[in-house]
Amino acid sequence: MKHIYLGLAIHNHQPLGNFPWVFEQAYQKAYLPMVEALERYPAVRLSLHNSGCLIDWLEQNHPEFLHRLAGLVNRQQVEIIGGAYYEPILPAIPDADKLGQIAKMSTFVKREFGMKPTGLWLAERVWEPHLAKTLAEAGVEWTLVDDNAFRSLGLEDKDLFGYYMTEEQGYPVKVFPINKQLRYSIPWHDVEEVIGYLDSEASDEEDKIAILGDDGEKFGVWPGTYEHCWQEGWIDKFFTALEANQQWLYTILLGEYAYRFSPLGRIYLPCASYDEMLEWSLPADKSWEYTNLKRHLGAEGRRDITQFMYSGLWRSFLVKYPEINRMHKKMLRVHHKVYQAQALGKDDCGLGELWKAQCNCPYWHGVFGGIYLADIRAATYSHLVQAENKADDMIHRHRSWLSRIFHFGRNWLNWQKADFDGDGSEELLVDSNSLSVYFSPTEGGSIFEWDIHRYNYNVLSTLARRPEAYHKVLTESSSDEQTREGNVVPSIHDLIRVKDEDAFRYLVYDKHPRSSLIDHFFACDTKIDEFAELSHSELGDFAGKPYQFSVEQKGSEIKIFLRRSGILQVQQKSLPFEVQKEIRLEAGQEKLDISYQLKNLSGSSIQAVFGSEWNINLLGGGHNEQAYYRVPRLALDDYHLDSWGELANIEKIILGNRNLGLELGLMMEPKVSLWHFPVESVSNSEGGIERLYQASCLVVLLPLDLPPGGTTSLNLVWQIKPLSAPQGKS
Repeated sequence: MKHIYLGLAIHNHQPLGNFPWVFEQAYQKAYLPMVEALERYPAVRLSLHNSGCLIDWLEQNHPEFLHRLAGLVNRQQVEIIGGAYYEPILPAIPDADKLGQIAKMSTFVKREFGMKPTGLWLAERVWEPHLAKTLAEAGVEWTLVDDNAFRSLGLEDKDLFGYYMTEEQGYPVKVFPINKQLRYSIPWHDVEEVIGYLDSEASDEEDKIAILGDDGEKFGVWPGTYEHCWQEGWIDKFFTALEANQQWLYTILLGEYAYRFSPLGRIYLPCASYDEMLEWSLPADKSWEYTNLKRHLGAEGRRDITQFMYSGLWRSFLVKYPEINRMHKKMLRVHHKVYQAQALGKDDCGLGELWKAQCNCPYWHGVFGGIYLADIRAATYSHLVQAENKADDMIHRHRSWLSRIFHFGRNWLNWQKADFDGDGSEELLVDSNSLSVYFSPTEGGSIFEWDIHRYNYNVLSTLARRPEAYHKVLTESSSDEQTREGNVVPSIHDLIRVKDEDAFRYLVYDKHPRSSLIDHFFACDTKIDEFAELSHSELGDFAGKPYQFSVEQKGSEIKIFLRRSGILQVQQKSLPFEVQKEIRLEAGQEKLDISYQLKNLSGSSIQAVFGSEWNINLLGGGHNEQAYYRVPRLALDDYHLDSWGELANIEKIILGNRNLGLELGLMMEPKVSLWHFPVESVSNSEGGIERLYQASCLVVLLPLDLPPGGTTSLNLVWQIKPLSAPQGKS
């Protein structure tokens, strides 16, 4: 008699930094209904993974869920899949953290459910060949990888109903191929069609298995799925059909299958993830071309071609988004500090916070927000800064025997030149007990990170506006509109909605990262909207261009000197001009003191406007009432941080966020004009294409009327002002 095994593997996850109501909604709409369904259908067996981010929330908010899940485990209906606890992209983190996070998850599963997980869920199913060794060393016996990686090696559908052995340096691990047919049909197609597919693949072979491995959120959280899966009863129909066909269709736990049956053979997989992730990692124009080409060939039935169309690599997100790369390199830097601190003492050196900061969500972008979500970025940096604070405290306590004995002299400041982001150029990194400030001399002598340690917050966690493949939906009238047809519900990966009909008007792409301390020169009649829309003329060659730099340290004070001799295009003349900026930092002080010296090196007079650009993220999106501007002795028409405005003859402006408990005050001398406007990206997410706040841009404007050889100056002082005890970020 023909038969087939079905391996169901579900992965539940919410990113650290997500709003509490999002966790609760996902729990009520997807996680809890699935456990309740399993309790109603005891013959349906399932392998389940919950990320540590979700586990921590469940322990605090719904511990009863874990108890119910333990009941399903005890009756051998559910198997818990292990993983790296805080759901990092495993190839992106150091090996010590891989092993530590996997061990943390295994310890939790053993304590909570009385079983040791034998399998591991790969975050975003990102596989690289070297992982086999680390997984084997961690005691992992099996994992799951999407079947596109297997097909790219020449395997066909008939070869993908089992598992294969792979190894690295003799360390073996079993890899199951995730069936794309099931991933695209469950729960989108009618139950009869799914059962019919499994029936068509059933055979006399004893060990044939089809495997679904996918996100639990597709069963209630993704658009339209709660109604489809639960209110319209798709899951009940599916589970009923599984129980009704037990004579030939057996649900089995993947760990049990891996123990009972032999591998199909040996394999060496390429770097892999699911199709969509690989496509998203490509440059925007190539992603659009590649995806459409695959779909057209697929519609023509050209699987002989599409089988070998395998392009994209998760690591390319580090190239596509410099902000991701800098966050990743910050994580690596903090990793080294944490492990250095651990070697010095047994106190908390920030390891837990480091692991939380490795959560994968802000390290990529696709149909989900990822790096585009300001709150997720802020949460990741918060954990990084907390980890760095703890590690630095341990390191500096051991450097000074006086501070160990007498507990004084805790203020410190140091600096280093290093190729922080791996681009072949040196950055300047300044750290103290109160703040960290990172400079990029090659990118206009700009500042790209400013951590305020007391608040565990990076105020420069911003994102530039850049092209995305899905922007084509807004600009090409011929784009296909996905709709529900017949018995097919479109997957979230195929469905692009336009949530904000005006979004196409905001498709502006920045030329440089949204850093700060960026120097501009404008014509005297330049308007704020021209600068925001990048339709203005840049008179100078200073923004984004290399500056010479030097550092001078005296005791607890450091001075950074940045200088560029460039050109201004004024009155159809190319005139030599020099910008010098000096930044003073002092140990223990939460202050940036900046002095500009602007010098006309030409023999002609120069009339222009100098602008110093700053991009600050204090979570001011959505007209957040807790995030505001304030100008002493001036009533603002709109005080929100995502408002537009042009202020004249001011000497101070304050940016604040009551939820963060801090204010940033900017004092300017002489009095100046100032532009402020929100930096908003056009982003795609589960809800559709919409504008998302990334930062508040401020441009300090100083009119110039310089004779030949003339100079002028501008002084800026940023000062931190606490509102109250800062509230911690989860």
